[in-house]
Amino acid sequence: MVTTPEPERPLHLVVDGPEEAGEMPEAAEPGHPLGKVGAAVDDAIDRIWEPLRGNQLADRVFYTASELGDFSLIWHIAGTARGLTSRRGHREAARLALALGLESALVNGAIKSLFRRERPLHEEERPHNLRQPLTSSFPSGHASAAFMAATLLSERSRVKPLWYGLAGVVAASRIHVRIHHASDVVVGAGVGLLIGRVVRRIFSLR
Repeated sequence: MVTTPEPERPLHLVVDGPEEAGEMPEAAEPGHPLGKVGAAVDDAIDRIWEPLRGNQLADRVFYTASELGDFSLIWHIAGTARGLTSRRGHREAARLALALGLESALVNGAIKSLFRRERPLHEEERPHNLRQPLTSSFPSGHASAAFMAATLLSERSRVKPLWYGLAGVVAASRIHVRIHHASDVVVGAGVGLLIGRVVRRIFSLR
């Protein structure tokens, strides 16, 4: 009985790979928005910050600040308080509320959609519950809202350092709780300062 030899398979079909097993290769993770330098800075700041994590006082301060920063709650409260206690305060409160809405749409909507950045890995259980956002990590909306609000609230204020200090605590809290990288916070703060200055110029209280 004469048998016909099977034809040799082409080389590219012999090589095993995920496609042959019906698996699709995973998409490569997007790079750091600020490149290798930004990634190195993030790693360095995270290592420096690590000893503060687990400290009861630091955890309580930063977790509380982070939670109050959700949906800009702390800034809406501050604006309402200014509206009730300051002459012409209703104008300041209305301007701040409008600006916070615009800032959220711009940062959490338009700007974040341009980047696909994963949030920091957090394997350990957090000491306090926090809302975990689903949007891109870059830039930080908490930081942008905080520094924009501080820019507006500090206008004609005798306690200007207080507003910026509070903004700094809210922004830094996102690094402490590992919901943002340090570069997310720095860029977010810069965006907030810029938006705040634009709003002050367009909607002047004078």
